[in-house]
Amino acid sequence: MGGATPSPITSTQRTCKTRSLVPISNLLQPADFETLKALATQACSQIPVNTAPKYLEEVETTGLSNGMTQLQMSAEDAALTKQKHAGALIPLDAVVKVFCVHTEPNFSVPWQMKRPYNSKSSGFIISGRRLLTNAHSVHFQTQIRVQGRCSSKKFLARALAINRDCDLALLTVDDDEFWETMTSLVEIGDLPDLQEAVTLVGYPVGGNTMSVTRGVVSRIVYTSYSGASYFLAVQIDAAINCGNSGGPAFDDKGQCVGIAFQKLTTDCDNIGYLIPTSVIAHFIRDYELNGDCTEFPALGITWQTLENPDLRNALCMAAHLEGICVLEIEPTSPAAKFLQPSDIILSFDGVNIANDGTVPFLNGERINFGYLVTAKYMGEQAKFQIFRDSVIRNFDIELQTYKPLIPKYIKGRAPSYYIIGGIVFISVSVPYLCSEFDDDFCHAAPPSLINKYLHSVAHTEDEELVIVSQILDDEINIDYEDCTNCQVVSFNGKSIRNLVQLTQLVETCREPFLRFGIEEHHQMLVLDSRKAKEATPRIMKTHCIPSAISEDLLPSLTGL
Repeated sequence: MGGATPSPITSTQRTCKTRSLVPISNLLQPADFETLKALATQACSQIPVNTAPKYLEEVETTGLSNGMTQLQMSAEDAALTKQKHAGALIPLDAVVKVFCVHTEPNFSVPWQMKRPYNSKSSGFIISGRRLLTNAHSVHFQTQIRVQGRCSSKKFLARALAINRDCDLALLTVDDDEFWETMTSLVEIGDLPDLQEAVTLVGYPVGGNTMSVTRGVVSRIVYTSYSGASYFLAVQIDAAINCGNSGGPAFDDKGQCVGIAFQKLTTDCDNIGYLIPTSVIAHFIRDYELNGDCTEFPALGITWQTLENPDLRNALCMAAHLEGICVLEIEPTSPAAKFLQPSDIILSFDGVNIANDGTVPFLNGERINFGYLVTAKYMGEQAKFQIFRDSVIRNFDIELQTYKPLIPKYIKGRAPSYYIIGGIVFISVSVPYLCSEFDDDFCHAAPPSLINKYLHSVAHTEDEELVIVSQILDDEINIDYEDCTNCQVVSFNGKSIRNLVQLTQLVETCREPFLRFGIEEHHQMLVLDSRKAKEATPRIMKTHCIPSAISEDLLPSLTGL
């Protein structure tokens, strides 16, 4: 890390002085016992109230200034004692180093895998011979090993469940020797309070030994996890660096209050985020109920705030009503059977939603109502109160998720592809867009694809966005080299719903020509059927491609 880390004692002393000093003007009162007793309590909660007489005596004999000095010094001593006691409670031996070898699919060249790479991160032991870490620490893993703090040996681990949405992974180690050396485990605590001190433990860059840093909870927000799904997150001011991922943050009782997973790096310093215990508990409970991790529920709607009075009047909303206005509904969402555009959602599960889309949260604050949805489990019922056509209606809706037209991830398999006559067809996913145009693909990808990503929806569970990803040059596809990253909308006059359907239509085609309708400028790619099928093996050999059809598509051709 850049520069030396301040010692915890220095940091705590600085904090203690801020908390223990009281303006002198507050003390210019008769120095009776009750006044000073109350001041001692206000100045530093760590000092037992029954010690106040000692400071009263100091005030009487040496003056007000010395009395307050003694009070301040005692507050600092108490804070240091509390910190040392908290350090003794933190189960440092339960925090492990996680070594992973990742082998990711190549979404741009889907018949290949990328070169393997190694990563180091953190994790910790929980009950049931299990370990918790981040999903991004072990995704696309080909090997996982873990090493205890006091051990020189690395043990093979395996993934029990990985959820990319909430960025959590559950691991285990089958070797009993590992568990014999691990004598402590981490208990999951509650959501921390604002300004509560936290201790972040892990193995970040800058050394091979354990790192322990202190910070405070700055805020609790509803935010994006790595640019994908939205959940609660705890913002802290302790440094989070590469390698901290998956490491626990402890409160002063030695309980885990979050897991380090991301930080802001643009125009800011020391803004890191923890996955809070509510999300952690949801993930673990989901695994225990289902033997795997299911997705978090989502409403699948876009909505608008109703803070503008003219907008509210146009919707015939009475002054006492508050809520949000539904704009669009994903057709594959369960909510599509109940909700309609222009519906006003007044409450979710009995919690009233304000005109700005917020609901009451901890300590009198307010937060986006979406956190209530992600706190539920797939298949759970939720009560919706809706204002429609000047009438309040109530619905019980089973919460599920929805099928996006362009999925965020491809789970458990390599990407699908189909090749005919050197034309490579794929179904678009976010990993493909990132592979082709980098993580900031919204500024680099063709506008037609970005428009589909941002605004188009899947009308059926099996609908996909099929495109021509590349042209493998051959005399049969001459002059088609510029028709890449364009959507395929039809084949021989039939609308294309997904890649499986396109593959089946082409493979069973008995017509003399293969006509692919392209959305971009209404173009047409035409191949001679016989020549295309004869040329495909030659093209495959030239480009060292093992198969013209991805393995997952082969079963769909059986019996055709």
